[in-house]
Amino acid sequence: MMNLYSGTTDPFSHRCRIVLYEKGMDFEVIDVDLYNKPEDIAVINPYNRVPVLVDRDLVLYESNIINEYIDERFPHPQLMPPDPIMRARARQLLHTFEHELFSHIEALEANQKGVDKNRAHVRDHLTQLAPIFTKQKFMLGEEFSMLDVAIAPLLWRLEHYGIELPKAAAPLAKYAERIFSRQGFIDALTPSEKVMRR
Repeated sequence: MMNLYSGTTDPFSHRCRIVLYEKGMDFEVIDVDLYNKPEDIAVINPYNRVPVLVDRDLVLYESNIINEYIDERFPHPQLMPPDPIMRARARQLLHTFEHELFSHIEALEANQKGVDKNRAHVRDHLTQLAPIFTKQKFMLGEEFSMLDVAIAPLLWRLEHYGIELPKAAAPLAKYAERIFSRQGFIDALTPSEKVMRR
């Protein structure tokens, strides 16, 4: 059985939980208190961070790497496109999300001085994505994919992070609700995450 060491409020762990529940697999989530991490996290991950996936002798960290492994090992439902060109585009977009959106998570989580710049950057970048959803249901078209998994934890936490989307982002808000209504997403929420949105 796979074990996922997962932070109960960590957006990167949230991604991995979504994939595991979408796949409907046999796994165990080991909740990790981010403020009081057990010593074995530092032993299995040299960066002492979650998520960490342990599958027999294999130990993986970094949410996108974990999720691609799960998707390749358990291909139904497939979350990365089967076509090499579309898969490369998806990976490029995942990298863009990390650089443009998720690089601001630490500042948003800490709510430190100057965080308004981070909020504005994330808000503006998300607003630029909104027109995509006037034409299609999900990030890559009509099918739920790894890109939707990757961005979902951020969309769920917008209110928690104090980010208010403008009216121009209404299609993005509708897209977010489509994701939030999926059973895999609902099952992946921890009690601490459930209270992040009213």
